[in-house]
Amino acid sequence: MERTAGIIRLVGARRATVLITGETGTGKEMVARAVHLASPRAHLPMVAVNCNALPENLLEAELFGHVKGAFTGAIQQRAGRFEQAHRGTLFLDEVGDLPLDMQTKLLRVLQEREFQRIGSSETIRVDVRLIAATNVNLAEKVRQGKFREDLFYRLNVVPVSVPPLRERPEDIPVLARHFVEKICRIEEIFAPELAPETLVLLQAHAWPGNVRQLENAVEMAVALSGGREVLMPSDFASLSGSLTGGNTAAPALPASLATAGVPVPDHGLDFEQTIGQIERQILEDALRKTKGNKSAAASMLGLKRTTLAAKLRSLEAEPGDNLPV
Repeated sequence: MERTAGIIRLVGARRATVLITGETGTGKEMVARAVHLASPRAHLPMVAVNCNALPENLLEAELFGHVKGAFTGAIQQRAGRFEQAHRGTLFLDEVGDLPLDMQTKLLRVLQEREFQRIGSSETIRVDVRLIAATNVNLAEKVRQGKFREDLFYRLNVVPVSVPPLRERPEDIPVLARHFVEKICRIEEIFAPELAPETLVLLQAHAWPGNVRQLENAVEMAVALSGGREVLMPSDFASLSGSLTGGNTAAPALPASLATAGVPVPDHGLDFEQTIGQIERQILEDALRKTKGNKSAAASMLGLKRTTLAAKLRSLEAEPGDNLPV
C-alpha cells in the first residue's frame, strides 16, 4: 500500500490514464479519488460510472448523453458523463464488463477527445482525465477476444494494483479503528476501543469481501455492542469462523461465552426469552465474581456502568430475579 501511495503521488499531477486492478471491495474507487485529489483537477468533480450497472443501450446514453427525441423516453436533452467531467476526472468502474461495441466507442473518445450525443451530429470536444478500474484480468480477456487489445493499452498506461486485505493483515487494525470512528461520528455516539483479542480475531480472517466487508462487520459490531466502551470478539459473532482463511484458526471465545450456545429444538423456542436468560446468566456470573460490585462487573463485561445498570433495571421485574439494582 505504501508503494501504491507512492504511485498515486507521482501520477496524480499528470493526465496519464490510470488502470486500477484488484478484487471487489479492495477500495479501487478510493484509489481513484486519491489520484484525482492529487491532480490539478482536484477542485473539479470526479464523475463515476459503474459500467456493469446499466444495459448497453442505456450505458451509451449515460456516457455520451442524448438529444430530445433520440429514443423512446428521451423527453429532453441530457449531457453525458463525459461532458459532466469536462476538465475534471471520469472514473469508469468495472470497465472489463464493457460490451465490445462500447469498447470501440470508448477507444475513439480516448483517441480523439471528442464524441457526439446520441441523435446528434454535433461534435463535442472534452478535456477529461480517465481513470478505469476492474476486478478481472483484462490481459486474459484480450487473449480470449473479449476485450480490445488497443483499448487495453490505452487504459493500461499507468497500472495500479490494489492487494486484497488478506495479503495485508497489518492494515486491519488501522482500518478497523478508522471505520469505528467514521461510523460513530455519523451516528454521533461515543467511539469504543477495539480489544486486543478483537484485533487478533479480525486479523485471523481471510475477508473475501475485503475492506468493504470489514467496514460492514465493524458497523454491525458497533450497532450491537450496546454502547460499551470496548468492542469484544463476541460483538463480531456474525463472522462465525466461516471467513477464516487457510488453516488459521480464529481465537477461541472465553469459556463463559462459549457455553452460551443454544441449540434450537424442533418445536422452536422463544428467541427474546432465551436471549434474556443468557444475558441474565452472564450478569449474575459477573456480579457473583465481583461480589456485587457493579463498576467491576461492568468493566469485566466491557460495558459502561450506566449500560449495566440499565440492563439490570430491565431484568429486575422478571420472575425469579435475584439481581441487585
